[in-house]
Amino acid sequence: MGKLRRWSDSQYGQWFLSGLAALYIRLIYHANRWERVGYDIADRLLADHRRAIICFWHGRLLMMPYAVRGNRQFHILVSDHRDGRLIARTVRRFGIGIITGSSSREPVQALYRVAEVCRAYGLPCVTPDGPRGPCMRAAMGAVLAAEMAEAVLVPVAYATSRRRILPSWDRFLLPLPFGRGVFVIGREIEVPAGMDATGREALRLRLEEALHAVTREADSRVGRRLAQIGA
Repeated sequence: MGKLRRWSDSQYGQWFLSGLAALYIRLIYHANRWERVGYDIADRLLADHRRAIICFWHGRLLMMPYAVRGNRQFHILVSDHRDGRLIARTVRRFGIGIITGSSSREPVQALYRVAEVCRAYGLPCVTPDGPRGPCMRAAMGAVLAAEMAEAVLVPVAYATSRRRILPSWDRFLLPLPFGRGVFVIGREIEVPAGMDATGREALRLRLEEALHAVTREADSRVGRRLAQIGA
């Protein structure tokens, strides 16, 4: 087990595993029939040159390289640890930029990096319940970054009809081929300037509820409920 972990941490191991993950993502995308819901919202925000931060649950990460589109550079916030480095190597294969930072170890620096990308009209993507949970509970970071960048928050989810929910802290959805899939974009959440602690908490709860709503809608559209582990 120790040798396997050392190999997976090595440059070659990370290169191999990220290539395998990217291949799997491409296979799943092309082996399912996909529907897109709410993309008029994204098109309007892009046409209006609005600054935006894309938000989705950590457990719905895998297919996000295919969820976004447009002529802006997409970036994803990842932690600088073993899993984060693997995620970074994988999404780079889809032309997605990386924002390195941890909401637990260096939260202020991570927020500034997200806000900086957003102010430059990139599209940063964050997982409000990452990197370690609690599952599907939004932390405050996305709200603070959006406030700093004068940006809106955009909730996104995906689901597939054929899948497994892994026994991980984030109830990671592993999609399977030969079924149906859907990407759902929810209405943007405006982030007022100069909020106090009460206002920020209300907005955090609103983001959490919006992410639950798009996740439930995605699951419903492929004939699933928010599944238990192993389902």
